[in-house]
Amino acid sequence: MILTALAALLAAAGPASPGDPPKPLFKDYMGINGHFTFKPALYRPTCRLVRNYHNMDWDVAKPGDKPTFPICVNKVDWKLLYSGWVKEGFEVDVCAQFGGFGGGNPNFKKLWEGQEGWARTYGLEMARCLGPSGALKLCTSIEIGNEPGRKFEDAVYQKVFRAMAEGIREADPKVRIVTCTAQAREADDYAKSLDETFASPDLVKLFDVINVHTYAMKAKAPGQSPWDRSYPEDPAIDYLRVVDEVKEWRDRKAPGKAIWVTEFGWDACTEGAMARRTGWFKKLNWTGVTELQQAQYIVRSFFLFAERHVERAYLYFYDDNDEPAFHGSAGLTRRFQPKPSYWAVRHLQATLGEYRFSRVVRKDAGETCVYEMANGADPALKAWVAWSPTGSGREQETTLQGLPRNPLKVERMPTADGDAPTVEWKPAGPGSIRLTLTESPAYILMGK
Repeated sequence: MILTALAALLAAAGPASPGDPPKPLFKDYMGINGHFTFKPALYRPTCRLVRNYHNMDWDVAKPGDKPTFPICVNKVDWKLLYSGWVKEGFEVDVCAQFGGFGGGNPNFKKLWEGQEGWARTYGLEMARCLGPSGALKLCTSIEIGNEPGRKFEDAVYQKVFRAMAEGIREADPKVRIVTCTAQAREADDYAKSLDETFASPDLVKLFDVINVHTYAMKAKAPGQSPWDRSYPEDPAIDYLRVVDEVKEWRDRKAPGKAIWVTEFGWDACTEGAMARRTGWFKKLNWTGVTELQQAQYIVRSFFLFAERHVERAYLYFYDDNDEPAFHGSAGLTRRFQPKPSYWAVRHLQATLGEYRFSRVVRKDAGETCVYEMANGADPALKAWVAWSPTGSGREQETTLQGLPRNPLKVERMPTADGDAPTVEWKPAGPGSIRLTLTESPAYILMGK
């Protein structure tokens, strides 16, 4: 039963459809979420895309107040912040989140009453200042809300979205407009429903990108922590299914629009931090994943999302303080010191940044995943990536068949600085090799 369910899930991504954009190179696909303390030089080896949580309530004291970009009402200078990221080589996605103006404010409807004109001005001024054709040229995309969910009523959100998007379009047509977090199912506290919020043709024409957040949450059980996470290919969870549903909705209702996963990740803290759990995290025995698992699951997710025709995938999060709580230890770094996941993602970017996803070579439920990558400048130059799609520490000697060429090098995903570990392999017939696969992806690099 489990193997059958996993096989169905792994097959769900399906072939490319007319709505799918061209596959990006991994250097143009891998991203990370940042914020005010983001250190661009530290994270640039891991990716070149960064998403920033840009609070509207930093920019103005209340809707209706005149925007003064790039200086905020709280005196943050966006020019100073974003220019440092751009100079380091990052492309910036601005997530204009509502903050204190959102559905959590008991007066939020009063705050937004009659403010459509202001929302339009806000979008216009942001794009005019920060957009790729603007005065400062510091961002290429703007999200209208982060996770407003069902608390921010649709009737209000749609008015704000429409007005702000129209302002952005007028100021700079090159800015890519991104929805808030959405899903092809009923709305919840974090995500809007695509059918309920974005399906009308007048709104579809205003956005370029559908925004998805997905986390590998385990199925909830009585008395069990609701925050524990599983491995990405787990057939019992919705982690990949949510993305598949959005793609199917996009193909039917909004062909040609891109899909971005702008949040995904796993918490991994130290044993000492786990011993300091408090409140519900202690009472319900919340546990993160190990640092090795965090690295494995992040790297595998980049491949899984690429297969699903996701144009960009932004990892949550850049740094943490080793806090034993949900979203408290999800960083690539801990107090700006690299965790194993940092080295694993850096290696992926360095090794396959100039490659794009090509095809699924093999999927054996609960046993083997093998993906082929093709070099962007020379598609005849191939690499295979292979792993065990499990979460139990599984290792298995495996024969891979159909390689276009003998490997030049086979190496394992690293978890420390320095050269990646070499994987021993041996020929197993024409176009075949035998090697041990683990839950850490093996990179099979081939010449021409």
